[in-house]
Amino acid sequence: MAKDPEAFPGKDYHDPPPAPLFDTVELTKWSFYRALIAEFIATLLFLYVTIATVIGYKIQSDTKMNGEVCGGVGVLGIAWAFGGMIFILVYCTAGISGGHINPAVTFGLFLARKVSLIRAVLYMVVQSLGAIAGVALVKALNSSYETYGGGANELSAGYSAGVGLSAEIIGTFVLVYTVFSATDPKRNARDSHVPVLAPLPIGFAVFIVHLATIPITGTGINPARSLGAAVIYNQDKAWDKHWIFWVGPFIGAAIAAFYHQFILRAGAAKALGSFRSNPHV
Repeated sequence: MAKDPEAFPGKDYHDPPPAPLFDTVELTKWSFYRALIAEFIATLLFLYVTIATVIGYKIQSDTKMNGEVCGGVGVLGIAWAFGGMIFILVYCTAGISGGHINPAVTFGLFLARKVSLIRAVLYMVVQSLGAIAGVALVKALNSSYETYGGGANELSAGYSAGVGLSAEIIGTFVLVYTVFSATDPKRNARDSHVPVLAPLPIGFAVFIVHLATIPITGTGINPARSLGAAVIYNQDKAWDKHWIFWVGPFIGAAIAAFYHQFILRAGAAKALGSFRSNPHV
């Protein structure tokens, strides 16, 4: 039986070509430097608001300082601060820099050939600098900053390094997988509302992951966030097992990139097409 040519219509979307590994032309464009500035400012604002929320909660719930046991925004409020700020900042910067605001997200998109190596490296640098500047601003404006741990990520008592690493891997996988799914050109073509709504699921992913992993690691899933707090707080406990907050997110991002690009998208589609075209298989 002959195949109906209209039964398999052409794609109604176009995958962008892979980004070149070394794109030196980017260095000559103002749009590239504008994107770097956007990533720096977005990460600065992200760390300022979120770390200030963490410190504020600890102050309000410290009974020794006339606080209340259940005072402040609570863990739920902290999670909302992180997720809400990502939603806002991705919405604001997506059209300028892509709204990464996280070296792990940048790393995952680099592995998927969405950005060049030059852009990926410089994004990570300005994200880290922005995070340091954001936490420094919190310290400058809050005299109780160091008293309450500086918002630094730490492995909680009772958890091994393996558990902490696993939590960071899984949490970052959820985030980066959501980024890939929300920005998939195939979905954007068929559901015109998706580009507008993309920051929403990304922000919710950050919110949900924080609820799950705050009790374990304080939730990193963003190496710049962890580095910024560790550099400004600069106490031994902030640097103890700090590697977890880099290795875990990068592994999680790599798994998410592989899963989305080669299992859900190109790899699986090609394998299925090859199977259908060969009647002897």
